[in-house]
Amino acid sequence: MLQRVALLLLLLASSRAFAVETMRIAMDDPGDEVRVSGRGLGFGPDAEDATFVAVTAGQATVRRRNGKLEVNGAPFIGDAIRFRGGLEATDAGGPGNEPLKAGSAQVRGDVVVRLFKNSLQLINVIPLEDYLAAVLGSEMPVSFPLEALKAQAVAARTYALQKKLDAYGAAFHMGSSVLHQVYGGVNREDAKTRAAVEATRGEVLTYDLAPIEAYFHASCGGRTESGQDALQRNLPYLQPVDCPCGKLPASRWSATLSEAELRGALKAPPGGLRVTGRTPTHRVTRVTMSDGSAVDGVSFRRKLGYTRLKSLDFDVEASGKNYVFTGRGFGHGAGLCQWGAKALADQGKTYREILSHYYPGAEFQQLY
Repeated sequence: MLQRVALLLLLLASSRAFAVETMRIAMDDPGDEVRVSGRGLGFGPDAEDATFVAVTAGQATVRRRNGKLEVNGAPFIGDAIRFRGGLEATDAGGPGNEPLKAGSAQVRGDVVVRLFKNSLQLINVIPLEDYLAAVLGSEMPVSFPLEALKAQAVAARTYALQKKLDAYGAAFHMGSSVLHQVYGGVNREDAKTRAAVEATRGEVLTYDLAPIEAYFHASCGGRTESGQDALQRNLPYLQPVDCPCGKLPASRWSATLSEAELRGALKAPPGGLRVTGRTPTHRVTRVTMSDGSAVDGVSFRRKLGYTRLKSLDFDVEASGKNYVFTGRGFGHGAGLCQWGAKALADQGKTYREILSHYYPGAEFQQLY
């Protein structure tokens, strides 16, 4: 734990030196070629203090050829190229503020193209607060109350910083998919998401002085799950709590699957399928088939599909040659419940009250 606190202090010292905390976000792999474009585009080595060379017409094509990098047909020495926009900007916040297009994505900050395995990899080096504005627009409906969005901003900032500490020294800190936090670039920003981020700028949740693992999900169905049961993370601030989302229509779902679909997904005869294990919050831990074989709840949901079985809080009944699943919630159920945050905000709760409810025992810290 002391090592994590020391790393946190080091990161904060570095962020103050460069005036901003940044994240390195891995984007989609583009294959052997990618085009990067933007106003005032320049390129250089992958370093914060790099010297950038202007690119003619603000557009560059990077190719992997014989295991090395090329920029617009010319060889580049090194295994990673960093692009920055706005090198000629005088009224848009200076270099790095101009959005870049890399492949199909449009992002703020810098774009790194590096050799990775047998192809190329894109990494967005972006100020943390800019990153969060896009994450909020990807993870939570912007129509939600501002206090709910502010709660999500603090949770997402904490989660990102904790992942950065875990990945300290690595080429990137996080991915851009649901495996971490969904990040859709500039197109996912909104005036409300920026307002929520700015209102909570630099604020994180800690436990024993270290950033918490601030997991969140769409809907818990009425009661959140423990970190141990949901994620195999036995953490004191991830404990089951009651949630008002259970009264919302958005927390209810159903799915009908045929025996053939189940057989194909499970590779086992599903006849007589029944739930044989649950957590204290009613989430499924074990499903047993007619031949006595069993599968754990997490694997069962993954095999049938997360969009079909939206959570593990479900009941199942046979109906002819089909099985009907009726469930509550959407996601793993641990930590902040987004629809619950909306309901609490509608009741007049502040973002700090919301976060204290879902992460009991965590403390607020102003890092910058």
